[in-house]
Amino acid sequence: MEHNQYIVVLEIGSSKIVGALATKTPSGVVTLSRLVEEKMTNCVRYGTVLNVENVKSGIMRILKDIEDSVDGRVTQLYVGIGGRSLHSEVSEVNRSLDSTKAITSEVIENIIRDASRNTVKNYETIDVVPRTIYVDKNETTTPVGQFGSSIKIKVNLIVAKPVVKMNLTRVMSLNFGTSVKRYFVTPLVTSEEILSDSERSLGCMLVDIGAETSTVAIYKDNALIYLATLPLGGRNITRDIMNGCSVLEETAERVKQNISNPLDPKHVDSFVIEGVTSSEAASYISARTDEIIANIDKQLDYASVTKDDIRSIVLIGGGSQLQGLAQRMEEKSQVKVTIGQPPKSLNILDMRYKKPEYVNVLSLVLKAGEELQPGETCLIRNDYGPIMGGKEEETEIPTPDNDEPKKPQKPGKKGFIDRMRIKLEGWMSDPEPDDDNYN
Repeated sequence: MEHNQYIVVLEIGSSKIVGALATKTPSGVVTLSRLVEEKMTNCVRYGTVLNVENVKSGIMRILKDIEDSVDGRVTQLYVGIGGRSLHSEVSEVNRSLDSTKAITSEVIENIIRDASRNTVKNYETIDVVPRTIYVDKNETTTPVGQFGSSIKIKVNLIVAKPVVKMNLTRVMSLNFGTSVKRYFVTPLVTSEEILSDSERSLGCMLVDIGAETSTVAIYKDNALIYLATLPLGGRNITRDIMNGCSVLEETAERVKQNISNPLDPKHVDSFVIEGVTSSEAASYISARTDEIIANIDKQLDYASVTKDDIRSIVLIGGGSQLQGLAQRMEEKSQVKVTIGQPPKSLNILDMRYKKPEYVNVLSLVLKAGEELQPGETCLIRNDYGPIMGGKEEETEIPTPDNDEPKKPQKPGKKGFIDRMRIKLEGWMSDPEPDDDNYN
């Protein structure tokens, strides 16, 4: 009997849902084995579930595909949350202290908990990210053991419209025979898994350009400074071509994908598809792309961050694959721009999955693998039964002949802010409120 654990993840994108299946070996190696996606253009808009029943059907097809691929049954899964209304709000608490007593971790925990209880009107808090701590107005990452007369703690409340999580909860409660082990905030997990420590320390902006939304996460000094989701994405470009050239969306998308240099209308290869010329389509692509870049660039102002504070911009998402986009953004922003890569510690055997559009779901897989405890699994094989408690033989998926087996990353020494984040994640994973609370 096998000893590998199974990981099942769903990512709710701006217009599609992607399911993933992976295995985790006893030594901690996480290997992706399957990705399945369902287009949900009219049922999921801007990352929010609109049609609960249709989305349920789509998820059931994804889970059936995953189950059939290994002859098993999905019992629980991890779900990534995003969406148009997702953003950060700063919450801070100031306290006077007894300067004769050293600051303890309990003091910090209580203050952060109080900061996390602040509410934002018409929004639900779905995560809390510690940001900065000041003792006697001096910023510090090691407050425990210090003495001072005052302390101020800032956290980022990650909030979204209640309907985002409420409709997801409704979908997942419709008799799948599975349970949601945990909801992840997708952009936070992706930032954690693909950005390096130096990028987060020196200043970095992660930009995820999806079909209908673009999510911006800004980091500085190893802390999340700002998170926002813009209602702009690759589909806006497609619809500009569709409306401007009076063609169906499918035709507009085909034209967009076939232009060799879409951001330079004067020098594109000349061709015509169903009456649409490449140069005319490129003019729409270039104009809308510049608008998207300008809106992304403006987020630095909203975050009270200058371009001198940001050393790099990392692009991911399906929209980031537009030819010439990274170069155009670098020209406009005067900041180094790179295309984000899948997490290095995730073992990916199929090269088709190493695309910018899958970086989010791959990051969620790796994060879920890190959290899955020994003896836990998300899928039970019909021929093997539960993996818990037995003395099964280990069965590992082989790596390609030319690649070395990937070793799990050793957990680094976590700082105080990181440890507080872990505690906060526990606080935020309490049972969901009843739907009646939203009425």
